Amino acid sequence: MNIKRLSSASSPTHDDHAHTEWDAYVDQHAEGKLYHLSSWAKLIKDVFGHESHYYYNTDDAGQINGVLPLTRLKSRLFGDYIVSVPYFNYGGVIADSSEVENNLMAHACQTSQALHVSHIEFRDSKARETSYPVKTDKISMVMELPDDEDVLWKALGSKRRAQIKRPLREDPSIHIGHKELLDDFYAVFAENMRDLGTPVYSKKFFATILERFSSHSKIIVIKINNEPVGAGFLLGYKDTLEIPWASTLRKVNNISINMLMYWEVLKYAIQEKYAYFDFGRSSVDSGTYRFKKQWGSEAKQLYWHYWLAEGGDLPALNPNNPKYQLAIKVWQKLPIPITKIIGPHLVKNLP
Repeated sequence: MNIKRLSSASSPTHDDHAHTEWDAYVDQHAEGKLYHLSSWAKLIKDVFGHESHYYYNTDDAGQINGVLPLTRLKSRLFGDYIVSVPYFNYGGVIADSSEVENNLMAHACQTSQALHVSHIEFRDSKARETSYPVKTDKISMVMELPDDEDVLWKALGSKRRAQIKRPLREDPSIHIGHKELLDDFYAVFAENMRDLGTPVYSKKFFATILERFSSHSKIIVIKINNEPVGAGFLLGYKDTLEIPWASTLRKVNNISINMLMYWEVLKYAIQEKYAYFDFGRSSVDSGTYRFKKQWGSEAKQLYWHYWLAEGGDLPALNPNNPKYQLAIKVWQKLPIPITKIIGPHLVKNLP
């Protein structure tokens, strides 16, 4: 076992061979996701202030054969713990063998003991033959895309086609672009998060992603009478496009703006030659699960494994936890400008 930590949280440069080799490894690994790339460490540090521990293993020839990105989240309100990787659905260890994976995870556990954190959450997309406790209540909904949008259009069926067509009566405009759409995206996103009772990320978070992952990121905005009413943030990597954040305003939900928006995103994915579209995370049989299922997506099980400090319990930092219900109801009544100020300070410590 030859495990090392990346020397700094800086972005890859010509002089930083470890970062460059790390990213080259992720690029060629079948399970490598965008969120495994080393640049997220600096991005998370710059936006949220969190320290990251990015570990990699090398073989006898000095070549990387496994990586594990870890980020520590520490606050009085939500505790002190580590996630691989926070804010996204993927980011658990990837390696050339299960032995290397297990060694990297064991090393992370030793580090966590020394740091006296409560737990590690490994966000895996496969089951592991280990003693780690695991949660399997979440799935990703992933759709294989045809080569031609007409094929998809016919496959959707008459009911869904009618729902997609309904907003067209309002003469909407569709915009797919980059940072020039950030303000419109954030206006819709912040209002929707307030309505859901969820703290909102800072605009800086999205602006930094657009800047540092420019070739991987896009924004879609739908406007009616020049007002943004639907918006999504898109991230593409390898053969998959995904939509980690999507929002529509409640006042237009009765005209199926969300159906039109997702259709436009799927069209864009096909035009850009992506093979798969990832609708994001859901709970089985939830409303979002059924919405995503209707497009033809399939459930991909997520396995979130945990290391727990001695005597620790599995974490329950989610909106379904009864102890957060009152806070959610209060949040839904706050003015949107206030949520934009308070929200980022809270959500940065939520995984």
